[in-house]
Amino acid sequence: MTTRTRKTSARVQRASGGAPVRAKSNRITTLGVYERLRRAIMDFELGPGARVTETELAETFGISRTPVREALHRLETEGLISIRSKQGCFVRSVDIQEISYYYDVRVGLEVMAVELACKNMPDEVIAQLLDTWNPAARPKRFRDPDEIKRMEEVFHMMIADYSGNPVLARYLRDVNDNIRSVRRLGFPDQKSIVETYEEHYKICKLLQRRDARAARDEMTKHIRKSQGIARSVTLGQLQEQSYGRDLVKLATP
Repeated sequence: MTTRTRKTSARVQRASGGAPVRAKSNRITTLGVYERLRRAIMDFELGPGARVTETELAETFGISRTPVREALHRLETEGLISIRSKQGCFVRSVDIQEISYYYDVRVGLEVMAVELACKNMPDEVIAQLLDTWNPAARPKRFRDPDEIKRMEEVFHMMIADYSGNPVLARYLRDVNDNIRSVRRLGFPDQKSIVETYEEHYKICKLLQRRDARAARDEMTKHIRKSQGIARSVTLGQLQEQSYGRDLVKLATP
């Protein structure tokens, strides 16, 4: 196994929750390869501009190149990678402007979701959210650094799910899939985690009071703040990597 392949294997394994990547048999499916690679890309385990090849991935998964090739073509149709003849496959670059558009859509969806949830979310669910996001009960330290990131997304999806509009929730899930990699960069330090607890708790209190107007305003501020942090951290990370230099020049005012 080459050094490059070992690095690819490690990144994909981390994105799979630490489970061994190599299958006990060659029965791992195209769907299984696709799902692991997609998660690795969306969680930034395979960063923008990262190069992978069919041979490397087949060796990583311990399978033939056919299911790998099929998975890569599916990722290409979704715009997550580009396949270049005789060069390999490259993870898509981060389009800061496109991410901004997704955040604009997210604001619209989440503002509508919290307004509807003020009418439709049961009292017991609101009480559960208040317990979860009470700043006084916040863990001093998270054993799993990704735990707070998962919790944050679940919070927003719960509001959407209890909006009573399943189409809204479905569209928000699609938006989340497209911004998850940069959204999860919005927790660069403990201060951001503390503020997230405080802001979520405030939204929960407004849900409890059924104050739709104030909840809309608070949700808008919360998401716009998250957007600003994610943009800043994303540009900072890209600036540290050679494949991001030109992008940073274009994206920075």
